[in-house]
Amino acid sequence: MVALSLPILYGAWEFITTKKHNFISMIGFASILLTGGLGLLSVDGFWFAVKEASVPAIIGLATLVSTKTKKPFVKLLLYNDNVINVQKVDAALEARQAKVGFDKLMFYTTMVLAGSFVVSSVLNFWLAIYLLKSPAGTPEFNAELSKMTALSFPVIMVPSMAVMMFAVWKLVRGLKDLTGLEMNDIMADQTKR
Repeated sequence: MVALSLPILYGAWEFITTKKHNFISMIGFASILLTGGLGLLSVDGFWFAVKEASVPAIIGLATLVSTKTKKPFVKLLLYNDNVINVQKVDAALEARQAKVGFDKLMFYTTMVLAGSFVVSSVLNFWLAIYLLKSPAGTPEFNAELSKMTALSFPVIMVPSMAVMMFAVWKLVRGLKDLTGLEMNDIMADQTKR
């Protein structure tokens, strides 16, 4: 219940403050619900591996599909007023007539970001297959599931975060080239928040 409350509370807070549904919270809720459901059904580790791999795969696919929408995921995640000084960057892009280059940069950054979710998906599947050997519902399985959760940070999060940081670096570097602005001008001023 505690695990389910976290994505529910975050999703509710996001909906109350922005009046929009939070896709990531919904996936997190479904993931936790599936883990509990698969445990109750006592399925073998392969299905847990599929579930573990499917969550980042769905997010990666949604990232790719979002390139065809008005609000690509990379804009929501990285190119927003909390990270980038959007007003100043947009003005510099317009002044230098760099819209085509900007669109290419956003597409490339989206592909790298989607790649980080692919890396996470593959590593999640591999880690689950490697560790989950005991029948579900047994104390041994619970210990293996706990070990998988503990190892997910160094095995999954570190490589995925490295790819995401590369995406941020490429975005900022590309914006510097396209706008002629320095990094301090590109990044959002956190002191005003």
